[in-house]
Amino acid sequence: MQSILIVIHLLVVVAMVGVVLLQRSEGGALGIGGGGGGGGGAGFMTGRGAANALTRATAFLAVAFFATSIMLTILSRGVGSGSSIIDDAAGTAVPTAPQSTDGGLGGDGQGILNQLEQLQDQSGPQVPQSQ
Repeated sequence: MQSILIVIHLLVVVAMVGVVLLQRSEGGALGIGGGGGGGGGAGFMTGRGAANALTRATAFLAVAFFATSIMLTILSRGVGSGSSIIDDAAGTAVPTAPQSTDGGLGGDGQGILNQLEQLQDQSGPQVPQSQ
């Protein structure tokens, strides 16, 4: 089911890119299809009716794109076993180990500074060698 939906999704994406590229350029940045004088009436589809058809096709393909994206998301949710951001926000995620209240700066003997002091005590003072 998921592979069929992926194929439909890819077809919708390719069709949407094609329809968007067929539309008349409003800015004229590329100099083709409309804007400032490059191809006024010699386009593939001209007139108001063609613009409405392409606009409607773009809207239909956009709805299909979002629908297939949501369906793929729902289908993939059952496959994986990872946690979700929404679950974390709702408070239903698996709780993690309690953190120290001092921010890891010491106090319980396992903070970063205490670990560095233990390493320094074990190895002795480090004197740089001059050449």
